[in-house]
Amino acid sequence: MTTFVDRVELNVAAGNGGHGCASVHREKFKPLGGPDGGNGGRGGDVILVVDQDVTTLLDYHHHPHRKATNGQPGAGDNREGKNGKDLVLPVPDGTVVLDRNGEVLADMVGQGTTFVAGQGGRGGLGNAALASARRKAPGFALLGEPGEARDIVLELKTVADVALVGYPSAGKSSLISVLSAAKPKIADYPFTTLVPNLGVVTAGSTVYTIADVPGLIPGASQGKGLGLEFLRHVERCEVLVHVLDTATLESHRDPVSDLDVIEEELAQYGGLENRPRVVVLNKVDIPDGKDLADMIRPDLEARGYRVLEVSAVAHLGLKELSYALADIVAKARAAKPVQEATRIVIRPKAVDDAGFAVTQEGEEFFRVRGEKPERWVRQTDFSNDEAVGYLADRLSRLGVEAALLKAGARAGDGVAIGPEDNAVVFDWEPTMSAGAEMLGRRGEDHRFEAPRPAAQRRRDRDAERDEATEEYEGFRPF
Repeated sequence: MTTFVDRVELNVAAGNGGHGCASVHREKFKPLGGPDGGNGGRGGDVILVVDQDVTTLLDYHHHPHRKATNGQPGAGDNREGKNGKDLVLPVPDGTVVLDRNGEVLADMVGQGTTFVAGQGGRGGLGNAALASARRKAPGFALLGEPGEARDIVLELKTVADVALVGYPSAGKSSLISVLSAAKPKIADYPFTTLVPNLGVVTAGSTVYTIADVPGLIPGASQGKGLGLEFLRHVERCEVLVHVLDTATLESHRDPVSDLDVIEEELAQYGGLENRPRVVVLNKVDIPDGKDLADMIRPDLEARGYRVLEVSAVAHLGLKELSYALADIVAKARAAKPVQEATRIVIRPKAVDDAGFAVTQEGEEFFRVRGEKPERWVRQTDFSNDEAVGYLADRLSRLGVEAALLKAGARAGDGVAIGPEDNAVVFDWEPTMSAGAEMLGRRGEDHRFEAPRPAAQRRRDRDAERDEATEEYEGFRPF
């Protein structure tokens, strides 16, 4: 059964925002208590967090669909809905997050690094929050926004200082087992190692991590063997160590040709040209292996490689190897620029940026794209005429109607707000009052505008007295 997975496709869905509530306060002797609908709760986010205790993506391989909880709707008496709970997904150190097109969204290195993979939807406003001096009793509320849902790809790239590369059965697993406390599976057949093994080595005052990369054979960069699956694990390493088998039983192979083949595969993969190389001649405890090492060492040194002879079985040359790698790692770390704290860059919108754009698509069809118009459409309950009128007022104040007129739109033309796959389409009318002649000013309750009965009676009596006075003054006897 597979216990190591370093690439998965994950479907994440953030929680939806709760709907706002349209409610009117009702209490004895208070017939006009006013709106008291609460706001909906925010939907939960989907957050990826680096956890040092997690070493594989196996859990997401078995459960690739993850969803955060939704926000609760608002209620009367100004009760706001409960926010949805964030869904925190632990990932291994070195996980790269990509979208479906292969674009890198986040490179997660370091304990505690976080990335919001899905943003929860906003909660809708209740009618209490929508009330104003002119709209004293709104008969509608805003809907909660849907949470962000998308497919992402998680790729694990091992975070190690040293990578051991070489042919299968060259002794990489044996070497890492004696240099560190790692306990990989070791056997005398090719492709024994099916997953990268990671170990920690201490040499003097330097502590570094070392990993072996399994399955490199000719054609690995094109998908043969296991190499293509695990070549990504050498990308973060500071040092590449070629482990060459000087006692191979295959007559058609020799250490120098093995080195050339692996270098060709690394070159085909790309991005590793500037990494320092060290050549380790393994199995020199065998007489034939020692003789072969003595023969090829001058050739390898002439190419500029640093060559070390070791035996993982007999524990020969291991101390020299560990200190040599520690020296290279220490120099590489010192050469790195000091990482500065991330600067927060604020990019305010331009003063003349309306936040939307109107484009003409066809002879009598226009499309409106922008964050605000699209969000407002998602928040609108189109079964409520008053809510639709409120949307029309917001779009008009934003300048959408003026922009449509400027673009050449005429009454009856089709207008779509939003992307092609999820847009609201309607026939546009320049006077988008949407029933204002029937409802009055949107959201107003005319009961609040009605005069008090006693005051009305006084006004009626005053009007009658004035009328009688005018008639009397107009009377003249014959």
